[in-house]
Amino acid sequence: MGLLAAIALTGIWLYLLSKSSLKQLVMLLVRRTTRGKKSEQLFKEYAIVMPFQMLLEKIYQMDVLQIQLNAFHMKLYVLNGSSWTNERSKHEAATSIGNGFMSLVCCTWLAWLSNEKLLMIVGVLFAIGLGLRSFAEAGRKIEQRKKDIITALPDMLSKLMLLVGAGETVQGAFIRCMEGKEEKNHPLYKEWGSAIISMGNGQPFSLVMEQFNRRCAVQEASVFTTVMLLNYRKGGDHFVLAVKELSFSLWEKRKAIARTSGEEASSKLVFPLVGILLIMMVIVAAPAVLLMGS
Repeated sequence: MGLLAAIALTGIWLYLLSKSSLKQLVMLLVRRTTRGKKSEQLFKEYAIVMPFQMLLEKIYQMDVLQIQLNAFHMKLYVLNGSSWTNERSKHEAATSIGNGFMSLVCCTWLAWLSNEKLLMIVGVLFAIGLGLRSFAEAGRKIEQRKKDIITALPDMLSKLMLLVGAGETVQGAFIRCMEGKEEKNHPLYKEWGSAIISMGNGQPFSLVMEQFNRRCAVQEASVFTTVMLLNYRKGGDHFVLAVKELSFSLWEKRKAIARTSGEEASSKLVFPLVGILLIMMVIVAAPAVLLMGS
């Protein structure tokens, strides 16, 4: 049974390879014109990524898969910016699925050679884990990005209110809010800085804010953009009052995120504590068990 499964999985891989990149792979092995990491990357590209990328292209017309891949692409698009393409998303998905499939093939052959069926189960778990890794990681990064934006936005609004209340124009206050912000990789500061660069290039403030809203892709940033566009011409007390109301709700969301993060951190500590407790019980009970046995 194990041999049949290994042969079947290998046959599937060889069939996909013959339809996509077998010729390039053979030429790479024969010529050996590249060395080191570049050679390894090309081998992985031809042997693992391209066969499953071709498979994704063929079954992309299925509605269920198309919805999932489009959602995956949108997450990567938000994380990596407007230069990210749909083809690169398919490449990421094919890499993840290919790594999972090849781990299953290897574990199946090892299970047959060692006559250990447990390795096949391990291979299935590895295949599921590696196959879904990119999808799960993209979702986790999007969620963390959203939390980072919501957490940092109230501080920026407070600074914006102070500057406008002190007599600064809305556009000028928007620019000065980035003073002293050295965390250039922070998602909110990154998009805020891009908006300032667009304003410096002469783009209208309304267009800049709409682009800022699309790049952030967070509901709270969308509400902030709407408030800015509705009130930035008025300035003064009208603008400060509108931003103050928004800031209050964002501070409440920030507190909720902090509470949730604290609860998650405490729940993550449960498993190490249980493990330490079990180890301590073994250490304490082992001498008594050994004495009873002797």
